[in-house]
Amino acid sequence: MNNGIGKLKEWAEAYGEDLCVLSGEPMSRHTSFRIGGPAALFLIPQTQEAFCAAIRQAHETEARFFVLGNGSNVLFDDAGFDGAVIATSALDGITFDGELLTAEAGASLSAVCKTARDASIAGLEFAYGIPGSVGGAVVMNAGAYGGEIKDVLAESVAFDPALGEIVRLSLDEHAYGYRDSIYKHTERIVLAASFRLVPGDRGEIGAKMNDIAGRRVAKQPLEYPSAGSVFKRPEGHFVGQMVEESDLKGYRIGGAEVSEKHAGFIVNRGSATSRDVLALVEHIRDVVRKNYAVELECEIIHVK
Repeated sequence: MNNGIGKLKEWAEAYGEDLCVLSGEPMSRHTSFRIGGPAALFLIPQTQEAFCAAIRQAHETEARFFVLGNGSNVLFDDAGFDGAVIATSALDGITFDGELLTAEAGASLSAVCKTARDASIAGLEFAYGIPGSVGGAVVMNAGAYGGEIKDVLAESVAFDPALGEIVRLSLDEHAYGYRDSIYKHTERIVLAASFRLVPGDRGEIGAKMNDIAGRRVAKQPLEYPSAGSVFKRPEGHFVGQMVEESDLKGYRIGGAEVSEKHAGFIVNRGSATSRDVLALVEHIRDVVRKNYAVELECEIIHVK
C-alpha cells in the first residue's frame, strides 16, 4: 500500500460512522462484469458531506482514487487497484418538487424512473433499465430508445476538488454531446442532478417503461454479466451489425464471449478475466477495422 493510501486509510478509519471503510475489497463484487481484483481501500460515504471529505482528503494525501457508481461500464483489472475506490452507492436519495425530480449520484436510473412513474411525472421512461447510476448517466449523457439525459436535465450539483467547493451547473454548462459532457474533461464529480419532467398518466408511463424493459430482455444478453454496449456507435454504422457480419457472434477468448444474442455486447460466461475481455475488445477492433475501415472506440472504462 503506497504512502498516500496509508494516510487516507488512517484518516478514513477515524472519520466516524458516516464513512464505511474496507480493505482488499474484491471489485468483482461491485461491477456488472463481475470481474476485478481487490482495491487497496474501498470507501462508502453515507452522506454527501462524507463523500466530499473523502475526495478532498484523497487529493491532500495525493492518493490514487476512483469514484465508482453502479459499476455498469467499468472493468477492473485482475491485479486489482492500488488505490482508493470511493463508492456513491449509499448516496441514493430521490425527492421531487412538482415536476422537478432531484436524485443523488448513487441512485439507480431504474429507481429514479419508478419514482417518477409513481409521482405521475413523465419524461424519463427512456432511461428505465439502463444499468447505471444518476452520476454516471449525467457524466456520459446516457441515452436509449430515443431519449438522452440532456433532454430532461435541469441542472447538476458537483464537488470541484480543485476549488474544494460544491458548484452548480446549468444544462448549457454541461456541453453535452454523444456520450460526452464537461464532466469527462474536468475533475468535477457529480453529487446530484435535477430533472425537469412533465405531468403524465401513471398507467401510460408504466406501460411505456414495461415496453422498454421487454425490448431490453428480448434483445440484450441480460442473463450474463456484462458492461453493456462495448463500443460507441460510429457515425453511419451500427456496431452490432458490423460485428455480426464479421462472423464474430459467439467468438470467445477465455471466459469472455461476443454475445450470441447481441453482437454489441461482450459477456462473462463465468470465468472471464480482465485480460480475456481486453483481448477480445482488441480482436473485435482489428476485425472491424480490416473489414470496414472503421475505428471502434471502447466505452468500457478499464481501471488498473
